[in-house]
Amino acid sequence: MTVKAISGPMRPYQRLLLTVCTAALVGGSLSACFPLVLGGAAAGALVAIDRRTSGAQLEDEGIELRAMARLRDNIGSRARVSVTSYNRQVLLTGEVLNEQDKKLVEQVVSRVENVASVVNELAIINSPTLVQRSSDVLITGQVKALLIDSSDIYANAFKVVTERGTVYLMGRVTQREADRATDIVRSARGVQKVVRILEIISEDELRGLVPGAAKPATPARAPGG
Repeated sequence: MTVKAISGPMRPYQRLLLTVCTAALVGGSLSACFPLVLGGAAAGALVAIDRRTSGAQLEDEGIELRAMARLRDNIGSRARVSVTSYNRQVLLTGEVLNEQDKKLVEQVVSRVENVASVVNELAIINSPTLVQRSSDVLITGQVKALLIDSSDIYANAFKVVTERGTVYLMGRVTQREADRATDIVRSARGVQKVVRILEIISEDELRGLVPGAAKPATPARAPGG
């Protein structure tokens, strides 16, 4: 998915549309909104294609679908689990009732075809309240908007997942991009913690993936340095 940006500040109707989109999808996913309504969200925002190969993107979609189907068969409704796959690395978020179910979920997902690794962030608690879920959705929306507003980062190089105030960042990015995105996410209201599940690539690899990608700015030396 490519995020397209139009030069100029966000207009009032665009902010309103973002708010409406967020409210309409409380309890669900914001990802469907962004290709449709954030076309003019930022001044000078960078545009980037997905850094995964087309094959990897299809594999990730397949992993998520198969994993959820198998979890329905093995866990049913006694847990709330979200499966997010990026470049065959799977993040598990949500809630289970006990340690046994937490381990079972990981075992089930790890056996899905093409899964390379699993990061199990499931919490052993009762399901969160609607207020908590709504807060997580709003945090995700705010984080995505802040990333798009930034003029020195490729916003859609990151996949954003929020669970109980913790923001998980996934993607194939440089160390510079990872550090910059982390600073941006930490500035978002309501964020309790940032967890990076990132594949770090070099600046040369980035320029190969995104022709014309700018080099990081070189700090100016002090006189006599």
